[in-house]
Amino acid sequence: MRETWRWFGPDDPVSLDNARQAGAAGIVTALRHITDGRAWSDDEAAGLTWDVCESIPVSAAIKLRQGPYRRDIDAWKDSLESLVRSGVATVCYNFMPVVDWTRTDLAYPTASKGLALRFDMPAFVAYDVFVLERPGAETDYSCVGRLKGLAEPRGVMRALQWRAA
Repeated sequence: MRETWRWFGPDDPVSLDNARQAGAAGIVTALRHITDGRAWSDDEAAGLTWDVCESIPVSAAIKLRQGPYRRDIDAWKDSLESLVRSGVATVCYNFMPVVDWTRTDLAYPTASKGLALRFDMPAFVAYDVFVLERPGAETDYSCVGRLKGLAEPRGVMRALQWRAA
């Protein structure tokens, strides 16, 4: 088993030096900060091994097959080749419903006094139904009626806090 660290890119408050100091030998990260179709260069891992790439961004031009989509496809392929040359053996994609990278609590207190990311389905349902107001969302979940029946359902209150943020 290798100790790796989930790094959220150049704007992550936890730097790669911090991850290395904490004992990480490798990182799991994405290329989310490259959204304009550029190819990734292989100098970003800063001394740690990059074990998993969580997605190479697919530009809007590629998704819509408009504008410079051919150029962006070539850059995507160049990024994949750079990852392979750098020893990254796994590129994965997370396809999440409704919104990307959904967690209902970003600072859930744990028994060890630490904080963790947490997903709570009723809070997610409340967010989808009452905040996003996604068409058809009410019929996608069996618990919507129960949420509506509560005076202040916990999930609705969290969802409303998201809207304010």
